[in-house]
Amino acid sequence: MKAYCDGNDLAEAVGKAIRAVSSRSNNPILDNIRIEAADGTLTFAATDNELTIETGIVADVRSGGVVLVPGKLFSDFTRKLTGERIELDSTASSLTLRYTDSESGFSCADPEDYPALPVMAQSEHFVMTKKELKDLINKVAFSVRQDDVRPILKGVLFEVDEHTVTAVALDGFRLAKCVKPLISSTSALHAVIPGRCLNEIARMLDESDEQVRIYVQPGRVCADIGHTSVTSVLLEGEFVAYRNIIRSSFDTLVTVSVEQLSDSLERAMLLSRDDRSNPVKFDISERMLRITSASGVGNLDEKLGVVTSGPDLSIAFNAKYFTELLRVCGVDSVIIKFNSPGDPCVVVPCGGEEDFLYLVLPVRIM
Repeated sequence: MKAYCDGNDLAEAVGKAIRAVSSRSNNPILDNIRIEAADGTLTFAATDNELTIETGIVADVRSGGVVLVPGKLFSDFTRKLTGERIELDSTASSLTLRYTDSESGFSCADPEDYPALPVMAQSEHFVMTKKELKDLINKVAFSVRQDDVRPILKGVLFEVDEHTVTAVALDGFRLAKCVKPLISSTSALHAVIPGRCLNEIARMLDESDEQVRIYVQPGRVCADIGHTSVTSVLLEGEFVAYRNIIRSSFDTLVTVSVEQLSDSLERAMLLSRDDRSNPVKFDISERMLRITSASGVGNLDEKLGVVTSGPDLSIAFNAKYFTELLRVCGVDSVIIKFNSPGDPCVVVPCGGEEDFLYLVLPVRIM
């Protein structure tokens, strides 16, 4: 292989590919990044056999070829070469980078030992804007389960119909649901996409109205984002029947400023940082939400002016679950809907189109 490319382009492409290299892999060959030069393009790819990222940049390719470079080392090194014109020159076992009057070499593994990269059939898919997909992921992916107790909950359920996509994530303590419009879809689709895959997709999206196409086939999903693709296995199993969890009627409603509630809860968490449940108590009365929290290092007692309807109520929550949803909801005010101290509450935007919903389970405070 011999090719020339821009240092900024090289660093950006390697920085994308390295995201698919797992730090917990037991297979050393997967610690590498695959580089292929062909037809005026350098293609960088990495996989951990579950998540695969491929991205390409324009290059002056003098001779084609494939090399396998140590991923983390190459990523760290190329970040220091931005602004340079880079020559890549490889042999069977090494890759040399030349820039200005300098050069550096890397030992390479055998590309034949690298697993075959997944090939997606470009059939069933849906299309939406980058801005809408990024917002959709940000509003739900934080609620996926982080452990392996129920693997299916480490993913987000996508339900696609003709005009909209509904995304749902839950971890047993809270639920996030968001609905976004589609530009088009080929058919009704149902898939549980790993949260890690969605977070990597969101990193590569901007706030533009450019289109992104998501392909879904049995066992696999692929996001086509311009010159980059993110491919992942789908999670298998029966997702929670989430519609049975969300009640349709509530007794007590509270309309509150997102900024005020978030600031108050953040202060409460500072005082309860040694308690992993971050307990805060909500006392709801006419035109007031009183937030209290106590721990061995201090206590908090704040009163927020709110709009209420329905009977008074006292209920407690893990503050972390509220602060995370308030951070991503993207509105000025929300309506929190309650029933009893033992029932979950539901949070929806105040006014406008109801495109998201959060459900949070209460905690017991003795």
